[in-house]
Amino acid sequence: MNRTPEPGRVDAAVTLGLFAAWLVHDLEELATVPRWTRTRIPELRRRFPQVPERLWRSMEGMRGREFAVAMAGVGLVVASAAADGHRTGGRSAYYQSVLDGFGLHGLVHLAQAAATRGYTPGSATSPLLVVPFTLWARGRLRRAGVLRPTTAKDAALSLGLAGVAAVGAHAAARRVLSVRRMG
Repeated sequence: MNRTPEPGRVDAAVTLGLFAAWLVHDLEELATVPRWTRTRIPELRRRFPQVPERLWRSMEGMRGREFAVAMAGVGLVVASAAADGHRTGGRSAYYQSVLDGFGLHGLVHLAQAAATRGYTPGSATSPLLVVPFTLWARGRLRRAGVLRPTTAKDAALSLGLAGVAAVGAHAAARRVLSVRRMG
């Protein structure tokens, strides 16, 4: 049954689908980050000596529990954006910004894989799910007449906010886990 949503609204697949697509993508990352950081970072350190040691150490810290807790933190952001998008029929600026950040984040994964000349966590689902879902959802928003115009500045802000959410979630995860160890 191919049901057309009422004019000016989009169906739940467009809005709540953001969380589903994010979850599949992040499950790929959760499954691959520990082994990838253990096996690839030493090689990448040698290949890219100009990268600050602090960055390599922070990447090594993304194994296991910290990554899972940080993933849950980012999941709260994505879930709240998807819910707001659903509540507003896709009109929410918050939802659209997170959707754009998600898609651009997928392009970053592809750039990382190209730069390292190999697989990086998240680079399998990026071309198969992240980027196509984002383009599809934006197309549905456009057809419904609710897509907000996006400038280069808006896109940069969306990507920047995605980065801030990820960094903030990792900082919160470190804090939560350190308090848990102390208690």
